[in-house]
Amino acid sequence: STPKLMKSDLVVETKEAFDYLQRRSSKLIEFKLDVPEDIVYVRLNAPLFSWTIENLVKNGIDAMKGKGTISIAIETNSKNALIYVSDTGKGIPKQNFKKIFTPGYTSKKRGWGLGLSLARRIINEYHNGKIRVFKSSPDNGTTIEIALRIDKF
Repeated sequence: STPKLMKSDLVVETKEAFDYLQRRSSKLIEFKLDVPEDIVYVRLNAPLFSWTIENLVKNGIDAMKGKGTISIAIETNSKNALIYVSDTGKGIPKQNFKKIFTPGYTSKKRGWGLGLSLARRIINEYHNGKIRVFKSSPDNGTTIEIALRIDKF
């Protein structure tokens, strides 16, 4: 079944996912949140969005081997809300930027390689948004960008 999208405050939904993950994570992980004061309305399926953020954060924690900084930021432009999930992990080689979203691709010893492909499907197909590697470099970590249309209503 196609998930129902509801007009939602992206800032509130992101804070809830952030708080949940911060509570459940090691004290060796520093969490930073940078979100607008204003309400940012988008059409969301909250559980699927929350799962996507959780998947990106857990991948970041894995990349940092359980110690480092996870940052989540929201910016807006005239059309889109941009969510940035960053880690201070080992980074992703540029040639793998597109590959990481392919079902079955994994750089881990364990796992099915389905998390990021499912995240892409949730964002692209269900939310009509975009998800991509915004930037990544060895020793500076990775930033994933999610773009969702702002709901003007």
